Amino acid sequence: MSLAVLRSRALAGMEAQEVEVEVHLANGLPSFTIVGLPDTEVKEAKDRVRAAIQSCRFEFPTRRITVNLAPADLPKESGRFDLPIALGILAASKQIPADAFDRYEFAGELALTGALRAVRGALAMTFQAHAGGRGFVVPADSAPEAALVADAKIFGAATLLDVCNHLTGTRPLERWVAAPLSNDAAYPDLAEVKGQSHAKRALEVAAAGAHSVLMVGPPGTGKTMLAERFVGLLPPMTDEEALASAAIQSIGGGFDVARWKRRPYRAPHHTASAVALVGGGSNPRPGEISMAMHGILFLDELPEFDRDVLEVLREPLESGRITVSRAARRAEFPAQFQLIAAMNPCPCGYLGHANGKCRCTPDQVARYRSRISGPLLDRIDVQIEVPAVADDALAQKPEGESSSTIRGRATAARNVALARQGTPNARIGPSEVDAYCNPDAQGEALLRQAMQRLSLSARAYHRILKLARTIADLAGAPHVLSSHVAEAIQYRRLDRA
Repeated sequence: MSLAVLRSRALAGMEAQEVEVEVHLANGLPSFTIVGLPDTEVKEAKDRVRAAIQSCRFEFPTRRITVNLAPADLPKESGRFDLPIALGILAASKQIPADAFDRYEFAGELALTGALRAVRGALAMTFQAHAGGRGFVVPADSAPEAALVADAKIFGAATLLDVCNHLTGTRPLERWVAAPLSNDAAYPDLAEVKGQSHAKRALEVAAAGAHSVLMVGPPGTGKTMLAERFVGLLPPMTDEEALASAAIQSIGGGFDVARWKRRPYRAPHHTASAVALVGGGSNPRPGEISMAMHGILFLDELPEFDRDVLEVLREPLESGRITVSRAARRAEFPAQFQLIAAMNPCPCGYLGHANGKCRCTPDQVARYRSRISGPLLDRIDVQIEVPAVADDALAQKPEGESSSTIRGRATAARNVALARQGTPNARIGPSEVDAYCNPDAQGEALLRQAMQRLSLSARAYHRILKLARTIADLAGAPHVLSSHVAEAIQYRRLDRA
C-alpha cells in the first residue's frame, strides 16, 4: 500500500480554498477512481493523466488507484487537478520523491503529450498559496499572471517532466520573476467628440466622484463615443484596485497580463440575461458587473434590456457587492463598477429632434420609458440629454479638451474626496452626507424647492448632495454652495421630465 498527499486549490466564488489531493495505490484489479465531489472535467482527468504519464516515459501503475480530493463537500471543477493527481501517482508508485510536496502547491491541466496548459484563476490561487507560505507550481502560460502577487514564489513549468525534474533535483525550475509592466494605458480621446460640451462636463463630474450616468438622445449624437472615452477620464488605478480587478477577471477566465492597470470596459448586448450580468451557474462565476470591477459597465439601448435583467442592477449599484445563491452553493462577488447607460428618448428615437421626424404619441413615449423602473433611475446619479449636433459643428475640427487634461482635474478632485472620507463621493453613506455635503442656506432652499416641484425621493435628495459635493471638489471649494447644488439638479434629466 502506498499513499501520497499534495496540495492544490479549488475556486469557490472569490475564494481559492485549499484542497488536499490524496493518491492511494492498492493491490487488486487495475482501476482509477476519483472521489471528493468532482465534476465531469475532473473525472475526465483519468484519461489525460494516464496518457501524460506514459508520454513522459514514466510507468503507469497497473494497480487500484484511488484519488481523494478533500474536503469532500467542496465541489471541484476544471482541469487544474491534473498535475497534482499525476504527481501523486508518480510519488505513490515511488517513481519520484515526495519529500518536497509540503513546500509547494500545484495546479495545471495536462495535455496528452504531458504539456501543461494554462488554468483559470491562477491569480486568486497564488494569493492564497502565498498567504500560506508555500510556493506555487503552475503552467508556464499562467506564471506571468500568478507572479503579479508581490513576493509570491512562482515556478512556471512547460511539461509534467519539468515538474518531476524539479522535484528530483535533476533540473530545478527557476523562480518566475514578473516582467516590468507598462502603466501607460492608451484610451480613446474625448477631444475626438465634436460638440456636446454639456455632456463632457457631466462625464467629468461623474469621473471625479465615481457617479453613474444615463445619456438620453437621438441616434448618432455621440452617446457611444462618449461612453467609450469615459474610461480615459478616470484616475489611474492603484495597485490595490488593479489587483482586485485582475483577480476577478482571472476567476472569470478573461484576464490578460498586457491589460494590467487598465480599467475594464464591459459592454454586454441588450439580449444578455440576468445571470450573464450578475453571475451564476452550478459553480458560480462572476458576471459582467463583477468583471467590470473598478471599471465601466456600458449598457447601450437601456430600455431594450429585459426589465427583469435591469432590476438585478439595483442592489449592486447600492452596495457594491452581489451575492449569487444556488441550492448547494453561495458565492459573493465584488461589484464596484460605474454604470454608463444610453437610451433614445422615444421608440423611434427622434423625439425633440430638429428634423421633426418623431410621430410617437405621449402614451408610446411613456411606455417606452417605463421599461426603466423608478427605483433604478433613482440610483443613477447623472441623467443628461445628449442632443443632435448642429451641422456647422460637425464640419469643424474638434477643439475640445483632451482626456488627459480632464483626467488631471478629475483625479485631483477624487484625491480630495479620498483624503476627506476615504472613498469616492458616490459611495459615501448617509452619516457622511450629513457631515460633508451640507449646502449653504441658499443651496438648501434651492434643493428643498426642487424636492417639492420634481417630487424627488429621499434617495434622489442624497444623490444630488453627493453630486454637489463632487462639483464643489472640482471647483476647489471647501463647502457646497448654491451654484453647486443648481448644477447637480440639472443632471437629473428624467426627474425633470
